[in-house]
Amino acid sequence: MKTFTLPGTDMTVPNVTLGLMRIQEKSDEEIRTLLRTAVDSGITFLDHADVYGTEPHGCERRFAEAMQLSSAEREQLTIQTKAGIVKDGPYFDFSYDHLMESVNGSLEALGTDYIDILLLHRPDALVEPEEVARAFDELSAAGKVRAFGVSNHTPGQLGLLRKHVDQPIVANQLQLSVTHAPLVAQGAAANMQALDQSIGRDNGTLDYCRLHDITVQAWSPFQSGFFTGTFLGSSDYPELNAVIDRLAAKYDVPAIAIATAWITRHPARMQVVLGTTNPERVAGAARGSDLPLTRAEWYEMFRAAGYTVP
Repeated sequence: MKTFTLPGTDMTVPNVTLGLMRIQEKSDEEIRTLLRTAVDSGITFLDHADVYGTEPHGCERRFAEAMQLSSAEREQLTIQTKAGIVKDGPYFDFSYDHLMESVNGSLEALGTDYIDILLLHRPDALVEPEEVARAFDELSAAGKVRAFGVSNHTPGQLGLLRKHVDQPIVANQLQLSVTHAPLVAQGAAANMQALDQSIGRDNGTLDYCRLHDITVQAWSPFQSGFFTGTFLGSSDYPELNAVIDRLAAKYDVPAIAIATAWITRHPARMQVVLGTTNPERVAGAARGSDLPLTRAEWYEMFRAAGYTVP
């Protein structure tokens, strides 16, 4: 498993992480098996959110109930959670009161004294960055949160936060897969008037994150679109799957490792956030952590996914 020091922190983290949004109905043994497989594969970074589960903090609580981590076991893991989405609406709330209430609820549900990384969960159009700064200051000073980040934020939204917040913004969690790649697709075909791919849809978010040492965390890395099903093995992507299968045979890894490697190969040094609860798929994806796709292979997958390389 490839690891790196997360910029803005002293944390050594893997470039493949395990998302736990789907464990609410899993048994204790199923959760333990999932985590044991992940850790055995080098995945020691776990991604939670207060809204994951059938009730607030549901998946966080199930994780704690199933794992019953000792202090030593807790120290071996990097636990990230998110706050800001209110399901009853839905709407977004980055107010001081909501952020403090959410983090305290996550700490209780997870059965831990601290959260390694707290992300603001999607942008709040009504954000008052001074309130976010106040919450971050208090959470940091109290030792409740070690580092802070965001999800799905544009450069302008990041810049507004960074103007007010003293702590570094260390991560931006964004949807990215080889078939859902506006983060990289526009830049690969810039300045082509007749090509839809050349239209900027994210204001250069990837470049902004690289310029400011903000780690991109790629969620839904195997989804063809916004929770529209995986592209792996899908009849909608025959050319892409043919390329993936050929590369999987070449490198002697499962297809899911090739899909992972398309993201980890990027020099932005991203993290891939897995959403599966299937231990075999977790172990398979982990094998793409440091798989050395060539430039030609990376671009071949990109073209086979339907993007233009001028």
